[in-house]
Amino acid sequence: MSKSIKHKQTKLKAKAVKKPTKTAPREPQKKTATIATSKKGVKLKVKRSSKPKGKPLDVRQSAAPKIAKKARKSKARAKQRAAKAEPVESPPSSTVPMSVVPPSLPSAALVEEPFDAETEVHDTQFYLHRWGRVGLRDRAGMHDDFGYDPVWDKRVAPLLNLIYDRYFRVSVEGMEHLPLEGRCLLVANHSGQPPWDGLMLRMAVNRETQRARDLRWLVEDFIVHFPYVGTLATRLGAVRACQENAERLLDRGELVAVFPEGIKGVGKLFKERYRLQRFGRGGFVKLAIRTRTPIVPVAIVGAEEMNPLLFRIEGASKVLGIPFFPITPGFPLLGPAGLLPAPTKWKISFGEAIDFGSYGNDVLEDDVAIGRLSERVRSTIQSMLDRAVAERQSVFFG
Repeated sequence: MSKSIKHKQTKLKAKAVKKPTKTAPREPQKKTATIATSKKGVKLKVKRSSKPKGKPLDVRQSAAPKIAKKARKSKARAKQRAAKAEPVESPPSSTVPMSVVPPSLPSAALVEEPFDAETEVHDTQFYLHRWGRVGLRDRAGMHDDFGYDPVWDKRVAPLLNLIYDRYFRVSVEGMEHLPLEGRCLLVANHSGQPPWDGLMLRMAVNRETQRARDLRWLVEDFIVHFPYVGTLATRLGAVRACQENAERLLDRGELVAVFPEGIKGVGKLFKERYRLQRFGRGGFVKLAIRTRTPIVPVAIVGAEEMNPLLFRIEGASKVLGIPFFPITPGFPLLGPAGLLPAPTKWKISFGEAIDFGSYGNDVLEDDVAIGRLSERVRSTIQSMLDRAVAERQSVFFG
């Protein structure tokens, strides 16, 4: 036992005397690449070098150029989007052909960014530039002072003709009362959610007259300011309703259609269909007397039943920017699809012209006389409506 104990003690002493030696860490081998060319192509040879050259590269220093490059790219994209959002119109004289590149233009302006469909569709600016007022401003040389765009009108003409002929199946009578040339004021009843009567009346005048005369109809303010709908209606020939716009159109010798019922006509309930509301303050009568323009009464039958108005909520006007919130058999139960009109049979009747040329400008200050003349036109249209409704056998088949 003594020998074994002595042997263990000597081992422990040897371990205590022996100092631990630390080995130096092995330096990582670096790879060096050399390029060798041959007949077949370029080959890349990689050699290992045991000794590192230079100081070790910091990770932050290696990532800095990439971060700066990304920042420059994002800044360039932001500039391109800002340039697209505010297009600069150049005069016609300074237009440059596409084949000729001016040296003063920067190279970044000549490179078009690839079209990203998903990003553009989700961006509101896409719709504003294509179908909104910005797109209308870019086509300033193609439309008139009131926003009518003949190129857009010709583009959607097949669809409108299909609606006129096959969907509403519009029939016209009394077209001989319209003058072949010169100005004229058409006064008609108003209805529909949304109102289609102005567009169908324009198509009837354009298609049924011998010289294919054009018609401009006046619309309410809420339609003009409604997103996208106002722009589309303006490009098809609608004009904001006011005395100044109507007088300018008549001075140019055009046909102008007015709806004196206004919002009261659009907001009629289904039980009040084909009962004319009050014709305002007789503004159309003053316009006809002041411009010496004949008045042609028009009765439109079929628009009252295409989307019957059951109830209306008038408190939503301030929130939604509309005169009232309509409740129809399909809306809002079916969403926007509930506003699609039913395929009712339409009939548009033109009455004999009423001339107020014998009245002087002194009548314009007489509210009683203006009201009496306005009631005369209103009663004429009401009798035309009563006769057309009595002759109709079916709402959908006429």
